[in-house]
Amino acid sequence: MDKQIIFEDEHIRVIFLKGSSDTLVVSFGDLISRAKGMSINAEKSLIKYQYNVIGIMPKQKTWFPKSSMLQMQQQIQPILEQFKQIVGYGGSMGGYAAIKYSNLLNMQKIVAFVPQYSIDPDVVQDRRYAEFFDPSIHQEMQIQADEVDASREYIIVYDPYFAEDKEHFLKIQPLLPNMHVIHLPFTGHEALSVLASSQLLNDFVEQPFDITYFYKRVREVKKQSKFYYRHVLDALLTRHHQALLRILENNDFVLDERYFDALLKQKLVQQLFNLKQGTEQNLQKLGIQPHFVQHTEISALSIRTVQDKFLVFNLVSLKLESYSAEAIKANQQYLLPLKVTANAVVELELNAKSYLVTMNDRGIHKLVKVGEALALDQSLLLFKYYADFYSLSYKQLTLSCDDQGLSHFIDNSADEQTKLQFVSSMIQ
Repeated sequence: MDKQIIFEDEHIRVIFLKGSSDTLVVSFGDLISRAKGMSINAEKSLIKYQYNVIGIMPKQKTWFPKSSMLQMQQQIQPILEQFKQIVGYGGSMGGYAAIKYSNLLNMQKIVAFVPQYSIDPDVVQDRRYAEFFDPSIHQEMQIQADEVDASREYIIVYDPYFAEDKEHFLKIQPLLPNMHVIHLPFTGHEALSVLASSQLLNDFVEQPFDITYFYKRVREVKKQSKFYYRHVLDALLTRHHQALLRILENNDFVLDERYFDALLKQKLVQQLFNLKQGTEQNLQKLGIQPHFVQHTEISALSIRTVQDKFLVFNLVSLKLESYSAEAIKANQQYLLPLKVTANAVVELELNAKSYLVTMNDRGIHKLVKVGEALALDQSLLLFKYYADFYSLSYKQLTLSCDDQGLSHFIDNSADEQTKLQFVSSMIQ
């Protein structure tokens, strides 16, 4: 399909993609999909349905300054006049622009995902984008009543439980008398990623709005979205302990190992172990492969935290964590108690062999066989004995254990959560 740049200044690049449909889609980029060559936001999906497209791509994180948009409008007006049906489409910064410039560009329908009302710190409490606010180009940048019109159809998609985006929605809502709202709970600011679908985009552009139809389509798309499960799990993990198991039981998927970030992956594994459901099948569904498998029976626990849990090394997350005795017994192929002696280095037994537990300054642990050389960036962990407590240290830092069973090293040996007990408790 033919493409040409039809306007460009220091803030935006505007590209016309000629199609064969009767509809013109004005597709706005966002912070991620900024101007790069001749690319257009949602280009593959729009080409699939042969839409004529004006792609307005930000060159900087400047939220489509009005001065640039007014100059652009004068340049592209001859193209706009060729179409009776013009649809605006964008997310976040692009959703903001789609609403704000709906009158300027004479758009009949606007589809905005998680839009902002403004990024002016004097206008909104949300500080995610405050660093990009520039008073010299953003005077009265909030969406104004005279920039929108009741004759236009506005569709907004957002997560009503995500406070930052809800603030913007509540400020936009009074300005839009003809507005349809689709709630997408537990997706945070990632609604556009969750609902990335060529067919759904086509529905938004072409279909008359019917709330039942669109919620049905949204449910179908989000259940196929890996982004959706990632956000749902992150949101529900601490509040609804059985949610993870229900998702794993009711869905047949195997996620890529890079699907979760390290912290969320650790929390998911920990939740499975606490629920005594750390099966190989459940771990594989989450794209998690253990680095080692321990086959020997574990019976003795020796380091207890202030939360009355026991400190172990997790062979899946490769982290020091704490669990109840029952959780360790149920997942003993993955959770190894430490082998410690007062005022000595920390070891553990794995498949009848002794390993040193080491760490580097990035918090990455490695197990090194006793007698083998350490990597230059690795240091040993020490189990120290004081008058009335024990502690576990890395260089000048001390291990702190929280109520959720996660641990991290802090520069404060007097913290209550750093104090450990050396006991001879047994799993029955």
